[in-house]
Amino acid sequence: MQSCLPCPGIKFVQGKFLMAETRTSALPAKAGSFTTQASAKRQEAFAGLIFTAPAFIILVSFLILPLVIAVFFSLTDWNGRTPLSRPGAFEFVGLQNYEQLLIQGRRVDDFYNALKNTLYYVLGVVPVQTILALVLAVIVNQKWLKGRSFFRTAYYFPSITSSIVVSMIFLFMFSNTGPVNGFIQSVFPNYQPVTWLSNNDGVIHNLLGVFGIDQNSSTFLKETEVFRISLWDWISGPSVSMLTIMVLAIWTTIGTMMVVYLAALQNIPGQVYEAAAVDGATGWQAFRHITVPLLRPTTFFVVTLGLIGTFQVFDQIYVLRNETTRESTMTVAYLVYDYAFGSQTDPRMDRATATAITLFILIFVATIIQRRVTGGDKE
Repeated sequence: MQSCLPCPGIKFVQGKFLMAETRTSALPAKAGSFTTQASAKRQEAFAGLIFTAPAFIILVSFLILPLVIAVFFSLTDWNGRTPLSRPGAFEFVGLQNYEQLLIQGRRVDDFYNALKNTLYYVLGVVPVQTILALVLAVIVNQKWLKGRSFFRTAYYFPSITSSIVVSMIFLFMFSNTGPVNGFIQSVFPNYQPVTWLSNNDGVIHNLLGVFGIDQNSSTFLKETEVFRISLWDWISGPSVSMLTIMVLAIWTTIGTMMVVYLAALQNIPGQVYEAAAVDGATGWQAFRHITVPLLRPTTFFVVTLGLIGTFQVFDQIYVLRNETTRESTMTVAYLVYDYAFGSQTDPRMDRATATAITLFILIFVATIIQRRVTGGDKE
């Protein structure tokens, strides 16, 4: 008979082996583990700061700091030339520059005229470039289209070309003896060449003139002023010269917007269109009820880029305007340059910065409004 060896956790009671109750006590957590976790979190936070530091430094150096400096100098009378180290280089004048810019001053008319031109430029360029970019993106996204890579490259090519070079090409094309007038004259022999880039006539005024309506037709429009500009001038529309610049801007920007829309279109699942086709939806119905709603965030992004770019238009204006069209092609962004560097005898960096801050506020307000209109504030 083999002897039973005692096993831990077993008791022999009244001739029977019974399992004994075992008790385990919870081991106290080591204090060092909490220290290790806290140290790991600190290391992660420090690593995050290190990775974000370059972007943060660039943001502060080239955006926030210049904005603060611009606000500071807009409250002074610094002319931009006097060295800041010189005693009495500037004095604080408070909101005087804003008052002379917006309320009373010898160049108040210039600001509101530039604002009118800028608004017409924005209203003309942004909707057209957005719609054309969406249409082109839908076309080049079709699988049945042959040579899709070629068309994508061709439509995008103007966007990567120097704006100055493109402006010089347009300057030649829309001259009196340029290809545009030559082509129209070949189709319509009685056509009189138009000085596209030297014409101050408003487009809406020209259309009203066809029906015999001019500024003498309405005394109310002629004599009523809003922001020191008559209502008749407010409804002039962009000048012919500005319209030509708008065509240039649309042609050079739809490529970039098309690429943005194209990327968004390729992220829409194909099963959605297949389900719509099974339910009997036509191509137009699928585009209207599927494509457009799913592209709402992209549309908000495209319109925002368009608003910022059009409010800040400068380079095309600088190349294509002349003394004849000085008033009809003046924009708010160009007015900033004109205040700061337009006069060799009376530079006004103080008013230039005040105008720049005002432009910043205009862009911010316009972005908030279009966010509500396009539904960008909805998820």
